[in-house]
Amino acid sequence: MVGPARQTTATPTRGIALPGIILGIGLGGFVDGILLHQVLQWHHMLTSTDTDNVGIDTYPADTVHGLQINTVWDGLFHTFTWLAVLVGLGLLYSRVTHSRGRIWASRVLWGWVLVGWGLFNLVEGVIDHHLLGIHHVRAGEHQLWWDLGFLALGAVLVAGGWLLQRSAAPAQPSPDTTAPR
Repeated sequence: MVGPARQTTATPTRGIALPGIILGIGLGGFVDGILLHQVLQWHHMLTSTDTDNVGIDTYPADTVHGLQINTVWDGLFHTFTWLAVLVGLGLLYSRVTHSRGRIWASRVLWGWVLVGWGLFNLVEGVIDHHLLGIHHVRAGEHQLWWDLGFLALGAVLVAGGWLLQRSAAPAQPSPDTTAPR
C-alpha cells in the first residue's frame, strides 16, 4: 500500500492584499495625523468652521477648550491608525509562512500598502471633508481645492499601488524547510 505523497513545497500563502491595505490605511492615517494635524497644524479632527456639518459640533483650534477637545479626538484618530497598523502586521505575519524577509521588499506588499493609503484618503476625505464637514485639509479661501487635491492624491495612490502590485512577478512557493528530506 502506498502512503500519501509528502509535500515538498509550501502551499501558497493566502494573499497579502488585505494586510497590505490595512497597513496602508494605518500608515496613511499616521501621515495625515502627524503631518497635517501636528506638524503643519492645518486642521484637527473637529476644527471645521462650516455651518453645514450635519449637527456635529466643531471646535476652533484657536481657543484652549477647542484645542483640548481636538487633542482628544486627534488622539483617538491616532489610536485607530495605530491599531490598523498592528492588525495589518498581525495579518501579514499570519499569512506569510516562509521568506518573511523577502516580503518587505515585495512590490506586491508595497503596492497594496499604497492602495490602502489611497483608500484612507478617499474615505476620510469624502466623509470628514465633504459629507460631515468636520474639518478640511486646509481651511480658508481655497479649502475646496485642498480637499479635492487630497482626494486626487488618494486616487493616484490607489491607481499607482494597484499598478505596482500588478507589475510584480508571481510569487513562487518556497521549499518547506520542515518537511523531511
